[in-house]
Amino acid sequence: MVQAIPISDLTLRQVKEQFGLIQVDGDAIAEWQPPFPEPTDLEQQVLNRVQANFAYLSERTLAEGLVNMVVVSPLLDLAGFYQPPFDVDIEFEVSIPIQAEDEDQKLVKGRIDILVLKHRLWILIIESKRTRFDVMEALPQALAYMMGCPSRDRSLFGLATNGREFLFIHLKRDKVPSYSLSPIFSVTAPNHEIYAVLSILKRIGAALLT
Repeated sequence: MVQAIPISDLTLRQVKEQFGLIQVDGDAIAEWQPPFPEPTDLEQQVLNRVQANFAYLSERTLAEGLVNMVVVSPLLDLAGFYQPPFDVDIEFEVSIPIQAEDEDQKLVKGRIDILVLKHRLWILIIESKRTRFDVMEALPQALAYMMGCPSRDRSLFGLATNGREFLFIHLKRDKVPSYSLSPIFSVTAPNHEIYAVLSILKRIGAALLT
């Protein structure tokens, strides 16, 4: 009898073996290739405010839910995902508990919340009272849910974020399914990598409508 493994416990290797997934180079994914257009003045003001807010709030213990409220939600708003024809679904049913040890070997707990847009963009938000969870923590769960998505679309996008870092995922559900990863973009980078994050979200939004 095959024992079912809770999705929160799946490792990347297990997900790849279960679905026959292979990783391919992400250089061919147009959505996250530079150059990125310069945001408008208003967009820059909002994004700079997001950076400043996150920098201030991350100096202390973060209340769970703040990553979505302070970082993710403003980005989705600027990208147009709160307007027609998009629908944002919050997958309460699949909020995933996670835990890890920090540098003091103390157990740090958190959760991964999932937002879904048109069943083609899966956003996994790592919520924790500390921002030490690596964005790669959400990759196995992102791939598992994207592979199980009821949509018939072969090409899906994902985004994993802990508020500080952003990792984009592209999944192709071909006969041999494959996934690609973007570079990791940081909200705290001095060269405003958050501007690139917004550009990529806009490009993905355009791709979802084709």
